[in-house]
Amino acid sequence: MMRRSAHAPWLINNIRRMAEDGKEESVATDDDSDLTAADTSLSITVVEEGSTLMRRMEICVAEAEKRSGKNAVNMQETFTVYLVETRPMDAIAEGRNLAPDSLWRRYSEFELLRNYLIVTYPYIVVPPLPEKRAEIVWHKLSADNMDPDFVERRRVGLENFLLRVASHPVLCNDKILYHFLTEEHGWKEVVYETGFQAKADSRLRALSATFRVRSPDKRFLEMKHYSDELQAHTSQLLRARARVADRLYGVYKVHGNYGRVFSEWSAIEREMGDGLQSAGHHMDAYAASIDDILEEEEHYADQIKEYLFYAEALRAVCRKHELTQFELEMASQDLVSKKQQREELATGIVRTFSFKGMTNKLFGQEAPEQREARLKLLEELIIEGEDTVKEKTVECEEHVERAWVDMQRFKEQKDKDLREALINYAVMQISMCKKGIQVWSNAKDCFLKM
Repeated sequence: MMRRSAHAPWLINNIRRMAEDGKEESVATDDDSDLTAADTSLSITVVEEGSTLMRRMEICVAEAEKRSGKNAVNMQETFTVYLVETRPMDAIAEGRNLAPDSLWRRYSEFELLRNYLIVTYPYIVVPPLPEKRAEIVWHKLSADNMDPDFVERRRVGLENFLLRVASHPVLCNDKILYHFLTEEHGWKEVVYETGFQAKADSRLRALSATFRVRSPDKRFLEMKHYSDELQAHTSQLLRARARVADRLYGVYKVHGNYGRVFSEWSAIEREMGDGLQSAGHHMDAYAASIDDILEEEEHYADQIKEYLFYAEALRAVCRKHELTQFELEMASQDLVSKKQQREELATGIVRTFSFKGMTNKLFGQEAPEQREARLKLLEELIIEGEDTVKEKTVECEEHVERAWVDMQRFKEQKDKDLREALINYAVMQISMCKKGIQVWSNAKDCFLKM
């Protein structure tokens, strides 16, 4: 059997439930028309119509391992690899105990997969990866990315990422995802052959579109503002939690002083000695328990942190809308300009100031042959411009429609996950307080017996 993560089982159950209950879609990418027959066959093999990959395959990031090797510039480096295990669900349903297929992946390979998904599916809020280095943590927690506790939390986060993608109604159909899960060698070449890097929007273009777009969809403006607020609030929550953890750690450890005092005091007392020593043991146990408590709490913090990173994924979809809308507006503006030039050339009436109009006034009108040639060229450019506007209009409308559907799916997922994460965090805090009460109740009983 594959080892499942012991942390946040409710989250994994949520993902599975959404995979089973959610509507499965089969949305083709722009590249689908270029797929070969073999690729089409593979796609059908990977995911049958009406099911997500997660319903057909059990996926697990089972363990992490530290390795050493030489990097691209021939320098020695230490890195971590993660064991990805998969097994067909039909074998599990039939009770066959098959050994899982397994392969090792580096964090950078998960990054490559996600970057490919972002470019290929710009209308989808692509699940985030866990952080590469620890951020917003309480001061006693190691920020070293090779720290065993951090590596374990990242392993859980990487498994969560794969489960999110495999349960998504669109992403689960991607053949590159299937290669990532099943082909240890050669999958990178398959990714690069898609040419996804050439399609990536430059940050400068996206930034330019943000400031120059004239008529963006108001829903996307509101969603972009919401993503900013979501990031701000989750960041503030995590920082507040880190400060509380620091103080809580100090309070618990100070209880160790009670244990030391009671134990030393018991040595000089005959009647009270046993009671004081027992109370000291309870205090020592209480002081030592904070390490396990904060380790568990860190996993709840990671679940909140996932939505801190989801905010950026949400913004990326909104920025893509701004870019497609801006390109449509530029194409429309260029078409209007070309039609105006044609009208001016045909009538000889120049409505706006131009360098060409000034030269005509100074040196006379163009020869009829030149004028006809320019008119013909403008007609060709106008036809091209009309085609471009139609193409950009369809692209923009499709992005708006698909993105809005996925944003609503994301909102439903977010509401469920954060509600349960916060409830479970509150339950953990209540349990911790009860343990504190129990410790002092036990200490009181020890004092009563003196």
